[in-house]
Amino acid sequence: MSVASKNSSAHKSSAHKSSAHKGSAHKSRAHGATHGTKLVTITLIRSVHGQLKNIAASVRGLGLRRPHQSVTIADTAENRGMIHAAGHLLKVEQN
Repeated sequence: MSVASKNSSAHKSSAHKSSAHKGSAHKSRAHGATHGTKLVTITLIRSVHGQLKNIAASVRGLGLRRPHQSVTIADTAENRGMIHAAGHLLKVEQN
């Protein structure tokens, strides 16, 4: 088998994997929440454009992708740290 045919077959398989998840619906669930855990609803009020990389990474880690999107997450120390890092971009509501 030549190098060109190996590369083309590897490219086809990786393209198939990435396109398979584009149309799948993402269910809303609380990240790391177990039954009986306190929950927090956060909304991204401002865009992360122009922010430091660690702030943008914290917003993405909380599950927020675009402005005015809301997610419900568990009220844990890890999530509170990410909320604190990007607090000037978020609206936080206790559930």
